[in-house]
Amino acid sequence: MSEKKVVEALINGGQATGGPPLGPTLGPLGLNVLAVVKKINEITQDYAGMKVPIKIQIDLETKGFEVIVGTPTTAALIVKELGVSKGSGNPNTQKIGNLTMEQISHIAKIKQNVLLSKTLKGAMKEIIGTCMSLGVTIEGKEPNEIQVEIEKGLFDEFLKE
Repeated sequence: MSEKKVVEALINGGQATGGPPLGPTLGPLGLNVLAVVKKINEITQDYAGMKVPIKIQIDLETKGFEVIVGTPTTAALIVKELGVSKGSGNPNTQKIGNLTMEQISHIAKIKQNVLLSKTLKGAMKEIIGTCMSLGVTIEGKEPNEIQVEIEKGLFDEFLKE
């Protein structure tokens, strides 16, 4: 049975390079670093502009590899949805954008399998919590106002799984 190794990294979608962190880690294992980088960029191109966690499973005997792409961070999905480069440095007073409940629902569905909550409602509330720390309003309101409105049932149409 051949020995396997797993290398984990956080890369910019579609922009992996042979430099750090991948090159210095993969080179000593005898892998063709450029082939690995090409494969990573190919399968992460849809996440361009976002930090994406990846795992590279390496068969040390055959030098074969498999790349597994994780889900981008909630903050990265929010920032991409807004089309901005980063969150607010002062989220209480400086807002960087506004999302619709439809966008919140979309992000929650992408992240639901890796979030702590078991329901879409809970997942949406987690996404809204991240919006609060990034300086993002929802439907033109503060995130905490939206969370109260979710509890009152005002956005139930977005909670269909």
